[in-house]
Amino acid sequence: MTACALCNSEGATAFAVPPREDSVPLCAVCRAGIEEGPRDEPHWRCLNEAIWSPEPAVQVLAWRLLKGLPEAAWARDLLETAWLEPDVLAWAEQGAGGSGSGEDAVVHVDCNGAVLASGDTVTLIKDLPVKGAGFTAKRGTAVRKISLVADNPNHLEGRVEGQRIVILCQFVKKA
Repeated sequence: MTACALCNSEGATAFAVPPREDSVPLCAVCRAGIEEGPRDEPHWRCLNEAIWSPEPAVQVLAWRLLKGLPEAAWARDLLETAWLEPDVLAWAEQGAGGSGSGEDAVVHVDCNGAVLASGDTVTLIKDLPVKGAGFTAKRGTAVRKISLVADNPNHLEGRVEGQRIVILCQFVKKA
C-alpha cells in the first residue's frame, strides 16, 4: 500500500496538483480537505512536517491547506515560518482559489489573515481619520454588514457613524 504524502496514513491514491501535472499520493481525509476545505482538527497537525518536505508538490498542498485554516493560530504561525522557493510559492498561489472560484478571484483578508466575506462584522484595530467626513473612526468600533470592493483585495466598505466609508483590510479584524 502507498502512504499519504501529507500524513503518512496507508491507502493513498494519486492526486494531481493543479495547475501542473505533478501528482502525490493522498489519503481520503487529506483529499477531502483539499477538495472541500480543511477544518481545524488534530489531523492537520501533520502539516507541521509536510510543509518542509523536499517534494515541491507536497509543499504546495501543505501551503494550500494551511491557507485554508485562517482561524487556526498554529496554522498562521506555521505559514509565517515556512519558506518556499519563489516558483513553488507561485504554484501554490495559482491553485489556492479552490475549485470553481477562478484564478483571478479577489480574496479579502483581515490583519490576522482571516478571510472576509460580504456581510461579515469587523472591528477597527486603530483610530482612522475619515477624509472628507470630518471625524475619526475609533479603535474598537464594530462595522457590521461590510461590502467587499470587488477589484481591490485591500479595500472593504462599511458604515461608521452613519457614513459609508472605504476601509483598508489591514486595519480590521474579523469579529
